[in-house]
Amino acid sequence: RGTASPEKAVTPSGARKVIEPRQSKPESTETERILTVLDETISKLEMARLIPRIAGSLERLARMLGPEITTSLLEHQKLSSEMQHLLTIPGQEETKRVMEQRLKCSLRHILRLFLANPLLCQGLKYEFRVRTSAADVFIKAFVEFRDFTMEKILTSPAEEEEKIQFMEEMSFRVEQNTETIMALRAELAAAIQSQKEEIDKKDKIIEGLKTTMENLAKDCKTDIQQMRQEGEKLQKEKVKASQDRCARLQEDVQCLRAQFTALVLEHRASELLLRKRKCKVEAEIENWVQKYDLDMAEKQATYEEIQAAYTKEKAQLAQLMEKHALLLQEYSQIEEERRMLKQKEEEELQEQAKRNRAATCIQAFWKGYLARILFKAKMKKAKGKGKGKGKGKGAKK
Repeated sequence: RGTASPEKAVTPSGARKVIEPRQSKPESTETERILTVLDETISKLEMARLIPRIAGSLERLARMLGPEITTSLLEHQKLSSEMQHLLTIPGQEETKRVMEQRLKCSLRHILRLFLANPLLCQGLKYEFRVRTSAADVFIKAFVEFRDFTMEKILTSPAEEEEKIQFMEEMSFRVEQNTETIMALRAELAAAIQSQKEEIDKKDKIIEGLKTTMENLAKDCKTDIQQMRQEGEKLQKEKVKASQDRCARLQEDVQCLRAQFTALVLEHRASELLLRKRKCKVEAEIENWVQKYDLDMAEKQATYEEIQAAYTKEKAQLAQLMEKHALLLQEYSQIEEERRMLKQKEEEELQEQAKRNRAATCIQAFWKGYLARILFKAKMKKAKGKGKGKGKGKGAKK
């Protein structure tokens, strides 16, 4: 026992260190991808288990699910009913395969939409707590497979060899402990045999004591007879004292009975007054109830009139909102056309300004050109006149 207790104290911690993987997180990208695929598969299995319950409560959950998921669930429900109808019909294997493929594609699309919104998935899992079924057993087995895969991935070959060596050592220790247990069982059998012998000895001693007690009982009979006589005398005295006490109690009972009768009469009178008051209060309550019913009937009629007016105004508002949407669309189109026209006018104005500037430049250039030509012509005329005057003077000379 002294050698077994240290092993029990040391083995669990050493076993935990050897069995558990030393790495707590995967190091490679491939490992993370494998674990991510397994986790996504578990999430898809859990959501696929909830899809029938969600499809049965679409009216209540339509606002939370959104139009896209609701439409997909309705289509999936329709495909499921068609598939169930086909399963009842013999034959048509090709149609069944096509319908099964469509059903699988619809389920993948729905799961893709759910997994894109983790908060919605969490809320639906909290909303629907499905009873345990075969799907739960499969999901649990898949989770165990994921943990086993993670443990295998995180365990290195050296750790695997260390585990095998540790298990061999543990089996060797179990064999040693088995041999120790067999030896202890033999010691226990010997101890039990010696204890039986001691018990036999004590049984003999008890038999001797029993005979001694029988002799003592015979000797005690005389003492018992004397004690019985004294007890009978004491009993007579107690009976007489109890009779006197009963007489006194009888007198007390009569006095209390008279007081009880007086109290009953008094309470009956007060009960009669309370009954009259109760009838009066009940009549007042009945009047108040009738008045309340009348008031509530009038208010209910008023409420119904207001509700009808509200429904009518709501319908008118819906029509006006539709017209407003159409007008808004037309207004946006008109605004777009105005913007295009304005932009076109601005472009035309810019083009016109460019043309005006070009025409102004051309006109200025042309005017300058004409001025230069006129100036040159005048200069030529002036030179011609100067030469004519010189020739006239020479002839006069």
